[in-house]
Order: sequence, then C-alpha cells, then structure tokens
Amino acid sequence: MTPTNAQTGYATVNGLKMYYEIHGSGGHPLVLLHGAFSAIGSSFGTLLPALARTRQVVGFEYQGHGRTADIDRPMTIEQLADDVAAAIAQLAIAPADIFGYSLGAGIALHVALRHPAAVRKLVLASVTTKLSGIHPGLMDGLGEMQPAMLYGSPWHAEYIRIAPDPQGFDTLFAKKSAMDKQIPDIPDAAIASIKAPVLLISGDSDIARPEHLVDVFRLLGGGVFGDMAGLPNSQLAVLPGTSHTGMVDRAAMLVPMVVPFLDAPMPDATSSL
Repeated sequence: MTPTNAQTGYATVNGLKMYYEIHGSGGHPLVLLHGAFSAIGSSFGTLLPALARTRQVVGFEYQGHGRTADIDRPMTIEQLADDVAAAIAQLAIAPADIFGYSLGAGIALHVALRHPAAVRKLVLASVTTKLSGIHPGLMDGLGEMQPAMLYGSPWHAEYIRIAPDPQGFDTLFAKKSAMDKQIPDIPDAAIASIKAPVLLISGDSDIARPEHLVDVFRLLGGGVFGDMAGLPNSQLAVLPGTSHTGMVDRAAMLVPMVVPFLDAPMPDATSSL
C-alpha cells in the first residue's frame, strides 16, 4: 500500500500517463520496477521503508499495470523500457539506480542496454537473459494459462482495487502473454557490454536455472578468485529457500544486500568489469 506521505503523480511519456510514487529524500535516486500483473506496493511494499530511509525512491507502474491506464498499442519489453527511460528523464533523476523484480528486472536490463546514460547501478532480482535460462517447459505451461486462473489472487485483487479500469485485467493478461512470446534473447556480448555495476539476485528455487545466473554473472566480470584478481564490480546473491513469488517477502535478506551495494562508491571508470 502507498504510505500517506508519498508524493504521487503521472509522467506523460510516449502517449502514456505513467503513474509514479516518490518516497524519501536525499541520497542517490533509486527507481523501483515491479513484477508482471503487479504494482509498486505488492512487489516492494516490504522493502520500501528501509530503502527510502536514506534515499529518494521512485516507483513506476507500466502500461496497463497498477494505476497506469492501458493505451492502444501492443506491449513490448522494449517499449516498456523506453517508457521508463523517458519517465526518468522527465523527473530529471538520471542517472538513477534501478531495482527491478521479475518483469521489472527485464525492463531494467533493457533500459541499461537501450538508454545506458539513464542508469548508474542495477539490482536485478529474478531475471533471465534468454529462454534457455528458464527451467525447461516452464514457459510452455505459463503460455497455456488463462486470465481466470488468476481471479481471486493477490495480483487480481490489487488490480481491481487500484486500476483505472477494473474490468481491464483480461486485456492486460492477453497483452502480457503476447509480449512473452516475442521477448528476444539478449546476446552475451550485449550483457558483457553493460558498464553499470549489477547486483544479480535469485531465489534458489526461482524461475531461472541457477546455472544461468552464474553464466550471466561471468559475463559481467564475475566468477573469479577475488583474493587474487580482485572483487568484480558486479555481485551475485542466491537466497536460500526462496521461490520466484517468495522473493518479495525476503526483505530481511534483501535489504542488507541491496543497501550496501547501492551505497558503495562507483568503481573507477578505468577499472574492468
């Protein structure tokens, strides 16, 4: 839920009136990008108080999600990333730190690739960079889901409560399902080209195969013997006993990882990732 002291508004970007909330003040701006069928509160509600204690935190809700009304255009991860980058520019908070969860992590990754000047550091929770990184057969099963299967779920209840059109859930489901079928694999070379320090976070029973996260970490300069080679600028954390949806309830583990990562000085621009 939105605390009463949050500043709220709408950024007009790419024909979309994109809802945002601003919590806290000071420090470096941190952008929060929520999961699919979700909103700021349901993805980050348990984390927000601690994150906003020493910094300005800005949460966005994308096309058709939360309090942002849908518009007449397809939903693509590239377009959602462009919307976020435009909203960051409109609020004059670039370069921002970005913390994305699930779909939000994928959007954050595309913001870094398409609009690198908008990003300082990345926290990517429950992210994948290619279809082969997901457990085999999982996307086939998800592709057979129907919107009614989510009726009565916390995501559906939240949507009905806050969406501009409470009857629009089926449309959101259809657009999100169509988007999932078109999300491209990200080439390894593109991941390796990211200059921003990245904190990769996964549950040990998450949507991605653990091996995939290790592969991504290596592309970001990880997988070295730190005592000899030095610690890489990017980091990897695997949360024990944590599923994909359970990630949002792990504030006690996430906050002590995320806050120090964001607070650490930026690495020397001449250093290697």
